Amino acid sequence: MPRLAILDLDGTLVDSLDDLAASVNHALATVGLPPRTQEEIRAFVGEGARVLLERALGPHAERLEPALAAWRAHYEAHCLDTTRPYPGLAAALAGAGRTLAVHTNKPGAMARRILDGLGLLGRFAVVVGGDEAPRKPDPEGVRVIQARVGATDAETVFVGDSPVDVATARAAGVQMVAVGWGLRSRAALLDAGATVLVESAAELVPWLA
Repeated sequence: MPRLAILDLDGTLVDSLDDLAASVNHALATVGLPPRTQEEIRAFVGEGARVLLERALGPHAERLEPALAAWRAHYEAHCLDTTRPYPGLAAALAGAGRTLAVHTNKPGAMARRILDGLGLLGRFAVVVGGDEAPRKPDPEGVRVIQARVGATDAETVFVGDSPVDVATARAAGVQMVAVGWGLRSRAALLDAGATVLVESAAELVPWLA
């Protein structure tokens, strides 16, 4: 059976904050609301597009559907404007000995488009988005990926940058490797229960071997 590494996308594989923030603020402007700061948007990311926009809208929940539609159209057109892999990640993936997969709360088609545009899609046996399985921290997405590649819990590591990822790994009963370069602080990851924390792609390499 293959050994498996499941990686989160935003904040783990790719630095996408600028493009996400631009699309959120475009959506807010479309529904007549002021922009959010990048740091506010950083805190909103991680639980899918709908939750991202719900948080950005705050008390204006009645504007969610038009804001979400505006966000989606803008992000589809601009999701690769500035998004790039984090330093060293492309090389780490290229040298991986484990079967690789992506589990993200971003819509699956968008995730695959970003990975394809960055030349990374071919590295992954499976990509599961938040519209293709229950959103993290539900463990069902991990189960779907494991079933497709034939990996057990003992053979699986989950790599992510957020407390949601920590909770997903815990719910699935798999090893969690937290990364310190993403959208959440080291303290937030440790508070969430992360026990393995890497600070660079070089430190991640052994977990992909």
